[in-house]
Amino acid sequence: MQLRYGMNPHQAPASVEPVGAAPFTVLHGRPSYLNLLDAIAAWQLVREAASGSGSVAAASFKHVSPAGAALAGPLDAVTAALFGVDAGADAVTRAYTRARDTDPKSSYGDMVAVSAPVTAALADLLARVVSDGIIAPGYEPGTVEVLAAKKNGTYLVLEADVTFEPPAQEVRELYGLRFVQRRDDAPLPDELSADLRLAVSTVRYTQSNSVVLVRDGATLGVGAGQQSRVDCIRLAGAKAQLWHRRRFVPGGDPDAHQSVQVRVARQLELAKTIDVPEPLHNVSLASDGALPFVDNIVEAAKFGVTHIAEPGGSARSALVADAAGAHGINLTHTGLRLFRH
Repeated sequence: MQLRYGMNPHQAPASVEPVGAAPFTVLHGRPSYLNLLDAIAAWQLVREAASGSGSVAAASFKHVSPAGAALAGPLDAVTAALFGVDAGADAVTRAYTRARDTDPKSSYGDMVAVSAPVTAALADLLARVVSDGIIAPGYEPGTVEVLAAKKNGTYLVLEADVTFEPPAQEVRELYGLRFVQRRDDAPLPDELSADLRLAVSTVRYTQSNSVVLVRDGATLGVGAGQQSRVDCIRLAGAKAQLWHRRRFVPGGDPDAHQSVQVRVARQLELAKTIDVPEPLHNVSLASDGALPFVDNIVEAAKFGVTHIAEPGGSARSALVADAAGAHGINLTHTGLRLFRH
């Protein structure tokens, strides 16, 4: 398949070819290199999250990391009003709405992935937000046509092959070198709670270093691509706090003539000015690498974290575990490092 270009427009020509059966079919549009990197990572995330939870899952991807991910839980009034979605919408629409609500500013121009067929309600939502493409296991009648009309007819629509199983070995060629490794297919520990399981699945497909905060089956903040792990926590925590502050922005009936993007901008500005009557609480945190210092626990506690899943095995893991106990945080060592580069 000839791509529009590679990582950047000046990196052309560019192409992609399956090493066996193709994992998806292009129903509409012409993908770029980055479109496909986002799509295949996002699809793996929602497939894993759905399988582990028994619920529909969705993700909003930007620059090879999720801006948000969620299961099909209930929509609160703030989220429903912001996106103009009925609180009783179908599961796949609720899952994506919750995923995009994590960080709606970062989701601008995202690649969408959902674990269930696209419904008319989801197609209607996507028609009203800025997005570059979607990958899904199927599409209800008429939805491909709605999506194909986006972006002046260039919106990317991919249909995932749900029977596809990737090769056990991954190969990448860079700068005259060929890198070969086993695919990251290690199963997640059975003892993880539902929120920690979603957090670990999300962090697995986030560029390292990374930390993910989850509550009630939806991400609250993703801290991706930081060299310092404590900075990952601070970044994810700042996003989670903003998400929390947005719950207290005065509501009211949204102006039907306002775009979702205008509503998002207004809500974000108002959230900075209001007093929050209660702090965040009962938040779960997953880290793709071991928490190396006690300051990670101190920072996590500031954002209402009560449960942590991290690999463990660092020289200071015992000290970190003691600090977690002192802050009332339940800490689980998964023994599973999940770096992604």
